[in-house]
Amino acid sequence: MCLAIPAKIVEFSTGESSRALVEVAGVRRHVDTGLLTEECLATGDWVLVHVGFAMSKISEEQALDQIRTLTMLGEQDAVMEEVEGYGLEGPASAQGVLSPLCAPEKTPQ
Repeated sequence: MCLAIPAKIVEFSTGESSRALVEVAGVRRHVDTGLLTEECLATGDWVLVHVGFAMSKISEEQALDQIRTLTMLGEQDAVMEEVEGYGLEGPASAQGVLSPLCAPEKTPQ
C-alpha cells in the first residue's frame, strides 16, 4: 500500500533550498520540498510526504484527521516502514507530534 504521511516541518536546510527537516511518527528526517515551490512553506506547516517528497501542503486539522484515520485503520506498521525507508534522523523531541502512531496508548489495569 502507498501512504502519504502527514509531517510537520521542523526546519529548512540552509544548504539546499528544496530540503526540509520534518517530524514523522516521532522521528525526524529530511524530505525534498521541490514539488511545492509554489507554496509558501514555513516552519510549523504540515505536508503530506510520500517516498521522501513533500507532495502537498495541508492544514493542521487535515493532518491530525489523517493521523487519527491511519491509527484507526491500524496502519502504524506501514507508517513506520515509510519513515524508516527514507533517511531517519533519529528520535525527535519528547513531544513527538505523531507519536500516537508509533505505540498504542496503554490502558490502566
